[in-house]
Amino acid sequence: MMPEPDLTALAAAAAAGDRDALTDLIRATQHDVLRFLTPLSSHGDAEDLAQETYLRAVRALPDFAGRSSVRTWLFAIARHVAADAVRLAGRRPRAASLPDWQATADAVAPQQSRFEEQHALQDLLAGLDPDRREAFVATQIAGLSYAEAAEVCDCPVGTIRSRVARAREDLVAAVSDTRPEQRRIG
Repeated sequence: MMPEPDLTALAAAAAAGDRDALTDLIRATQHDVLRFLTPLSSHGDAEDLAQETYLRAVRALPDFAGRSSVRTWLFAIARHVAADAVRLAGRRPRAASLPDWQATADAVAPQQSRFEEQHALQDLLAGLDPDRREAFVATQIAGLSYAEAAEVCDCPVGTIRSRVARAREDLVAAVSDTRPEQRRIG
């Protein structure tokens, strides 16, 4: 297992113009940023939003003072990128052609169990209130501490704790609503 790179040192070097450090910084954080953005965005948009996150981060690197961790700083940028995308989508509805869903379903049916689980999880997360979803994703999926999540979401730690607790309650209720009722035998 390779040691974790010093992200702060990479960010400082990248801010000074070291392109290799910038490449290493992106490689070291890309998975986490994508993991953070996926539940906050519509299906398939996470990679585009991650790219926009890094474009904004590169422009902001000279101003990065290291008061927070690089990951927390990137997640804050990603959160703003996702919010901007939601606002833009609300202003300009998109029209999309729909594939033949029945043919697609028939073609991939035998291998879908893991896909269906992932899709169901994304649907459950998408059903959460946006503030609760952000807090839940930041702490439970991206692995941020409550303090780091509070910094990313720009709210007090207590608010993050409350949002995560309520998100958990909402998810439990949603899962209970989707499961078939269990009957007692006997």
